[in-house]
Amino acid sequence: MKISVVTPVYGCRAALRELHRRISESVRTITDDYEIIMVNDSCPQNSWEEIESICSEDKHVKGIELSRNFGQMKAILAGIDNAKGDWIFVMDCDLQDRPEEMPKLYNKAQEGYDVVFARRTVRKENPVKVFLSEIFYSVYRYATDTNYDGKYSNFSIISRKVADNFCRMREQHRGYVEYISWLGFRQTTVDVDCDERFEGRSSYSFRKKFNLAIELLTSQSDKILRLFVALGFLMAIVSFFVLIGLVIYKLVVADVTIGWTSTVATIILVGGIIISVVGIVGVYVGNIFMQTKERPIYVVRQILNEDKEEQ
Repeated sequence: MKISVVTPVYGCRAALRELHRRISESVRTITDDYEIIMVNDSCPQNSWEEIESICSEDKHVKGIELSRNFGQMKAILAGIDNAKGDWIFVMDCDLQDRPEEMPKLYNKAQEGYDVVFARRTVRKENPVKVFLSEIFYSVYRYATDTNYDGKYSNFSIISRKVADNFCRMREQHRGYVEYISWLGFRQTTVDVDCDERFEGRSSYSFRKKFNLAIELLTSQSDKILRLFVALGFLMAIVSFFVLIGLVIYKLVVADVTIGWTSTVATIILVGGIIISVVGIVGVYVGNIFMQTKERPIYVVRQILNEDKEEQ
């Protein structure tokens, strides 16, 4: 198998026919030896019916139905786990990324790269969302000591050896671009244009994005914990000098009015910091708890066209 194309499917049923057509036309300019893997992540629009229809018409298409909604990143992992290609494309199903750019990514990879990311030159999203995303990526770069570019999308091509090592990472909380970047290998980018979503809106609400940000930060770095340790030491040092200053002030100025406002404010400040630190520690402990249960990252209900040679 020369090429595999993995696309997680959720909330874009109307785009699947067009997605299949455009991917097929683009990949055929590279090779006729390919497969398209559509992973249905329990789409509420019942996209599985459309995937079944496409699979019956085109044996190049492999349909994977997960038993329930596990999330986009785990659906991508399910697709890569079942991919047989020497090179594997990953792209979302909403057609914001253009399948016509696939030959450009492939040709770049043939220059000696193991990973080629598509970098969106213009992000066609709400400016507020873009601004908040940039804040997160700034924190992420600090926490993980990386130069991660927030303009990267899931649209990419990876070699077989990168895919094999990615599949060895069985963390429950996971990202795609972030984990591929962590693996290293020879990586580069290709600037691409993007379109509006083919239909509907993104299923990533602010709450989901916030939870995903917390998962990524706490699953890949302990720098936040170490930051709060440093903050604790800093507060202790500052408090020590303030205490010395108050004692001296009391000895020099005999008539000192003792107020409760500053005391209450200090207690609230310190209490809030303590609760925050305990909460962050709890998140890390929760990650350990989830990982030690060793549950499967995803569960497959059925696979269509699993072996083309037997069809």
